[in-house]
Amino acid sequence: MVSSRHDEVERKYDVGPAVKLPTLTDLDGVSTMGQAVEHDLEAVYFDTADLRLARHGTTLRRRTGGEDAGWHLKLAKQGDSRIELHLPLGRATKTVPTRLLTPVRSLVRDHRLVPIVRVRTRRLEHLLVDADGGALAQVCDDQVHAERLDGPPGSRQWREREVELVDGPRTLLDVVEERLLEVGATPASVDSKLARSLGDAVPTPSGPVGKPSRKRLSRAGAATVLRAHLAQQVAELHHQDTRLRMDEPGSVHKLRIAARRLRSTLKTYKPLLEPGSADAVAEELRWLGQCLAQARDAQVLREHLRELVGGEPPELVLGPVRARIDDQLGADYRAGCEQALAALDSDRYFRLLDALDEMLATTPLTAEADAPATTLLPRLLRRDTKRLRRAVGQVAASEDPQQHDAALHEARKKAKRLRYAAESMVPVFGKRAKALAAATKDVQQALGRHQDAVVARTWLWKHGVQAHLSGDNGFTFGRLHALEQARAERAERDFEAAWEALRAKKVQRWIRS
Repeated sequence: MVSSRHDEVERKYDVGPAVKLPTLTDLDGVSTMGQAVEHDLEAVYFDTADLRLARHGTTLRRRTGGEDAGWHLKLAKQGDSRIELHLPLGRATKTVPTRLLTPVRSLVRDHRLVPIVRVRTRRLEHLLVDADGGALAQVCDDQVHAERLDGPPGSRQWREREVELVDGPRTLLDVVEERLLEVGATPASVDSKLARSLGDAVPTPSGPVGKPSRKRLSRAGAATVLRAHLAQQVAELHHQDTRLRMDEPGSVHKLRIAARRLRSTLKTYKPLLEPGSADAVAEELRWLGQCLAQARDAQVLREHLRELVGGEPPELVLGPVRARIDDQLGADYRAGCEQALAALDSDRYFRLLDALDEMLATTPLTAEADAPATTLLPRLLRRDTKRLRRAVGQVAASEDPQQHDAALHEARKKAKRLRYAAESMVPVFGKRAKALAAATKDVQQALGRHQDAVVARTWLWKHGVQAHLSGDNGFTFGRLHALEQARAERAERDFEAAWEALRAKKVQRWIRS
């Protein structure tokens, strides 16, 4: 089946039975308002028995009637827009197509999807057109009847209006809305027909909803800050999971970062959590990061080495160097992607997501977690700062080259942990936490460049030897190895400068006070 995707941009309004649709042709940019076209639509919505999709603002339906009959998956709304995936109807009526199930697998996991609601709609559709005949938006007047198919029986009826952009500007939504409100419409209390159909049956999402204000968090207890941060990071994990399953650029890297941030949060905030309560989750997040590592590392190394070879004079590139880089690292990337997707469809990953849900719902906190955030959180930053300081001390003490590289890599991990900790506390401490995060990021990035050079040298040495043994000229691999050695030395100098700058900053004084 051929699938399509588009960004749906729309607004919904509640209207009473006597509210008429006003004329919209006098609005700026609108030349014509088409005659009403009537459609009879019937949609069956699918979800798990405990409404996992509805809980996260996601809808999955099979709709007949109208010009876009078929299967529709609508991901959670972001402002006025949401991603919609569409597939033709096909023969199946109760089995959801795999292509639409895949993007929401992290929500559904290994639970069965069943029909939960049937919605019948009598729609009057008007097209708004500009002076050149271009379609700007569709204005729909819907009479809706919904009935439950799973769970407690019941039915609902209501009337609503939708305004969905076609090729018009987003500002058109504002001017149309102003006109609709003038004649008695009100912004919809829910953002989908499914949500209205289910009413109070939709479970409340675990954890805080939305991003708490800095004013509220700065006055809150440390536990509130932790819960809010965990909720945001778990939501980001789900978002990047969906992006990876939809093969979007950078998704492997960003999902890996989301897993790392969550694991780092559990380490930094460990004193607020009951002893041992987060250890298993942290270890599983580590496993997830490892499953994503091969694809990301191969991608980064391939891009860097191609750029490095591209900058060399042609006479210094001897033998099929580019082909070796592309073939080997391309194969490593593909194998890494297969490994990552297999992990995301595994029972082990689903149980990790279950554990994160449980942690959000019943965060296992100590009595100390109720202390004011402004008092307790600086202590957590001091702990992470001391860890970074000790790791940097090990760098200076290491004499063996391999131990030295390992010590720098360990310092990088500690710098990243401190950076993530500072970023998590920006809602409480504002500019001071931002400044600490920025200074620590400079340290981390310099150490990151060093580690990348270490990895590149190892790869170049190995494949230079292989080239020689197979009868090819290994000169270019040796030259690239030397360039990476120089990059590592520059990165270490950058690290030393960044570390001194961090130590000299006054930003750390508020942590120690």
